[in-house]
Amino acid sequence: MIHAYDKLYLEKARAALARMLDFAAYDLHYDIAVFFDLFISSGVATLFEQGDVNTLVGKSGVELAYEVIERSGLTVERIKPRYAMDRSEEYWTGWALAWYQWETGMSFAMIVRYVPIKEIQQMYNPYHEMDIRQFADHMDELIRTAKPETNLKLIRQQNGLSQRQLAELSGVPLRTIQQYEQRQKNINRAQVEHMVKIARVLKCESYLLCE
Repeated sequence: MIHAYDKLYLEKARAALARMLDFAAYDLHYDIAVFFDLFISSGVATLFEQGDVNTLVGKSGVELAYEVIERSGLTVERIKPRYAMDRSEEYWTGWALAWYQWETGMSFAMIVRYVPIKEIQQMYNPYHEMDIRQFADHMDELIRTAKPETNLKLIRQQNGLSQRQLAELSGVPLRTIQQYEQRQKNINRAQVEHMVKIARVLKCESYLLCE
């Protein structure tokens, strides 16, 4: 899987997104879904997805929250943030979402299109006590249910290619392409070489093939 940014930045990115949502909910009193929509529409989510270092590690979660608000054309009084002893559900939601986005390469907009952020928040119990990969597996299952067609199949069809033609042009085995489209293999964990070859033929960025 091709990641937009190095794993070195991942924990800082997770903490920043987590704190952003916690601060927005408890200090700025935003509904989590409303604020996450602002995060996406403001363009800050795109910077995050693309691995913009200043966004990932150059700002605290509180600073990110204010940037979202300012880029959205809104004003809010700057206040001294409070720091709770316990991590909130909102904090965990951001922490888990940042990992899932990094791991899959999907955009935040696409993720919450199929699994709304409040539904993700409700996964706090029991997933906050589990390994993050168990959360990821559950998310994969929910997205598969909500989105029957894979991105690979949709983009392949838009290019007017059959599975066999794509296999021949890319050099990726036909059976492998079939398994990706039928979700017998998880394309989010595909070999980098396969992703690059397929994306080159389909004239798209590799991350667009991710689920």
